[in-house]
Amino acid sequence: MKGRYTFTAHIEKDSETGLYIGYIPSLPGAHSQGETLDELHKNLEEVAALCLEELADIDLDRIQSEFVGTQQVMVNI
Repeated sequence: MKGRYTFTAHIEKDSETGLYIGYIPSLPGAHSQGETLDELHKNLEEVAALCLEELADIDLDRIQSEFVGTQQVMVNI
C-alpha cells in the first residue's frame, strides 16, 4: 500500500464564506476546505493520506482515475 498516489481534486469557492472547498471524487471521504488555495492543498493532502490508510490493498486499484476535463453547464429556468 505504500507508494505515491496522484489524485485530481475539484475546487470551488463558497460565495458566502469565501472559503475554498475541495474534494477528490475517486477517494471516498476526501474533502476539505481552506482560506487559501495553499491551505486547501495541504488539507487535501492530509485527508487523502488518512483516507488511503483506511483502504484495503484490494481497493487501491478502484480509486485511481484519469482526469479528462471540466465542463460548465448553464441552465435557464
